[in-house]
Amino acid sequence: MSSTNTAAVTDAIAETARDVRGGLLSRRAKTDEENPSGEAQLAADVWADDRFAEALTELPAVGSYASEERETAIDCGAGLSVAIDPLDGSSNLPTNNACGTLFGIYDAELPAKGRELLAAGYVLYGPATTMVVAEGGAATEYVITDDTVEELGPVELPAEPTVYGFGGRRPEWTERFADYVEYVEYEARLKARYGGALIGDVNQVLGHGGVFSYPALESAPDGKLRLQFEANPIAYVAECAGGASSDGDGSILDREPDMLHDRTPVHVGDADLIERFEGGESR
Repeated sequence: MSSTNTAAVTDAIAETARDVRGGLLSRRAKTDEENPSGEAQLAADVWADDRFAEALTELPAVGSYASEERETAIDCGAGLSVAIDPLDGSSNLPTNNACGTLFGIYDAELPAKGRELLAAGYVLYGPATTMVVAEGGAATEYVITDDTVEELGPVELPAEPTVYGFGGRRPEWTERFADYVEYVEYEARLKARYGGALIGDVNQVLGHGGVFSYPALESAPDGKLRLQFEANPIAYVAECAGGASSDGDGSILDREPDMLHDRTPVHVGDADLIERFEGGESR
């Protein structure tokens, strides 16, 4: 699936994903706890985090495990740092919509820039359980069954964009982003695809071509998505698939982190559409 130490990590994530997928149905209730970002946790969030922590911290290749559901990282010696969102889109569980697992494998202590990623990817719990792994400038899709992990082929962003997904409440969009939305809808004439789970929405963009954004908001200038667990990994995947990423000024992978749970605006997808948002020439 990938090379050397990163292979051990991605293989463990694929194996654990089977267990997680099978346990979601009975764990859709909310707990009385919040994660470090102040969001209500479902039983499935906590359970998935425990499963991935148990599997990954036992690997000799892993030196640190950091999760969106934990205030601090687990130190387990020398090795790679794994940052994971154990159950992205868990708020979709009660209505049986898309969710998944998102991960980044860093060759540095966390928090780290996205340029320190050796590999990144996600597992999508859809009609099938699929996994996208990006490493070495390329992205590959796999299907995870009860018994196997089968390679489906390369993931390459289509040349002609057709869909978009934009998060955040429209009244809180900045004027800059609202102008961009008008271009995407009326000039580029893309079709809306937004389901409230980062993995599902980006997977649509990677499959059909287009752009996903969770922008800076008037009430949240740093956006909503976490840099280490969500933005860096998804930016890495998008760039390895032939697209681009931006925090509004440049590649997300160049963004300097301050704390483990930093947030950032996120724009990923077709390179020309990302350039358009940053102020470059349109298509």
